[in-house]
Amino acid sequence: MYLLHGKLTAKAGHRDELANILIAWSKQGASGCRLYAIGKAENEPEAVYVTEIWDSKEDHDNSLKLESVRAAIAEAMPIIGEQPQKGQELEILGGLGV
Repeated sequence: MYLLHGKLTAKAGHRDELANILIAWSKQGASGCRLYAIGKAENEPEAVYVTEIWDSKEDHDNSLKLESVRAAIAEAMPIIGEQPQKGQELEILGGLGV
């Protein structure tokens, strides 16, 4: 499996809008996606955290070619305040649901 954890920073006042775009996309799903969780930290008013678990890195990479993903990215880009950075790839050791 493939675990990716990252942070997106919205322009001031747009965190909830960015989170809602990501949540809306997550309801569509993608082949091989087991978890797509969106979170926030109260001490970071513009940050949106995304934790993803995929069957494989290939499934994740293939999802970036989907029209629904490209549309969500296009919708989100105007409200992203900082250049998105590649998320942290982590090795799954175990846990509930994996």
